[in-house]
Amino acid sequence: MQQTAPDGYEAMLGFEKYLANASLTNTHKDLIKIRASQLNGCAYCINLHTKEARQHGESEQRIYALNAWRDTPFFTDEERAIMALTEEVTLITNHVKDETYDNAARVLGPAYLAEVIFAAITINAWNRIGIATGMQPAL
Repeated sequence: MQQTAPDGYEAMLGFEKYLANASLTNTHKDLIKIRASQLNGCAYCINLHTKEARQHGESEQRIYALNAWRDTPFFTDEERAIMALTEEVTLITNHVKDETYDNAARVLGPAYLAEVIFAAITINAWNRIGIATGMQPAL
């Protein structure tokens, strides 16, 4: 994609630049990237972002339990709001539930909420590029 559609690829990198300068913590960015990639089934992104999360200090326990975040005590209320919103943005069929959005807005505040939404949208776009082009993690 980078060689065949450089302007489109550059636009995606613009989202990454925005997120790099956002106030989102590495932990929150990593959780969003991993969870959306799990839901979308993007093996390339799951591999990449779990490695990045480990480099940022994320525990194996939390990474392994991320797909069951509702059923573990490992995540904060803020992280739970982020995961719920990430899941609904990723699996969007019509709307994000008002309850999910309102809870995230209450827990995160409006500016951080906007950054979470942009992070979820961005990783979903990368997942779709990776899946559509058959990207695979290196052995």
